[in-house]
Amino acid sequence: MMDAPWMAAVSAVFLWWFATGAILLIVRLADRIGGTAHVCATVAGLPLLALGAVCVAGSLDSHTVGGVYKAFLGALAIWGWIELAFLTGVVAGPVRDDCPPGLRSWDRFQRAFGTVAWHELALVLGLLALVLASDGAVNRIALATYMVLFIARICAKLNLYFGVPRINTEFVPTRLTHLKSYFTRGPFTLAFPIAITALTALLAVCAERLWTTQVPATATGFALLTALAALALLEHWLMVIPLPDAKLWRWMLPRTNTDTESETHGF
Repeated sequence: MMDAPWMAAVSAVFLWWFATGAILLIVRLADRIGGTAHVCATVAGLPLLALGAVCVAGSLDSHTVGGVYKAFLGALAIWGWIELAFLTGVVAGPVRDDCPPGLRSWDRFQRAFGTVAWHELALVLGLLALVLASDGAVNRIALATYMVLFIARICAKLNLYFGVPRINTEFVPTRLTHLKSYFTRGPFTLAFPIAITALTALLAVCAERLWTTQVPATATGFALLTALAALALLEHWLMVIPLPDAKLWRWMLPRTNTDTESETHGF
């Protein structure tokens, strides 16, 4: 049954929800404990990174349904550890202060990039590693999965910087509270339709390949990618559409004194 495209799509949605919740839970617990908890959580997650690398390596020459799932899970594990390292503040950027009042244009962009520079570098290194590993491989689902996540993350960061009507601050970790000062809450800019167009095109390509292929492994892979691209597109629309999506995770997280908002954007 796992080779059914609908099952693959459901699996992708569940893994997105579960992985997002698990990372938020770990980070929030580290915030509550304080001290070296953030570093310890990141170091404790290194086996996840290693497991992801092993799964990807073991999937490259396996164009089977099992190989596709292994590649997908491996890419998620690698991405998940990088996101954990970012949200704990261990791999973020050299700038740790709020944006100075009145800072505009290129100076503001440079400073904003400084808050996430190391995270961006980690994401690019992860992408480069997958590109090199996937060269000549028969199964490139790990690379495709990472690429969908990478494109969606870059689009989201740019829109948060340039401006969108709805911005989540509820789940911003303690060590990254300075990021809020670099967000722009207001009418969306040209960055939003560009992101929506790019993600819609990505979704259309994945859905077309899913619809036309007759190979079970290929169908499973593109079902996973289609679901992931659809979630990325939905997350961007939630920057302008008022829906209480934070409820998907809020119930499973420890309460804090700053739980005052109602939006979130996922893993």
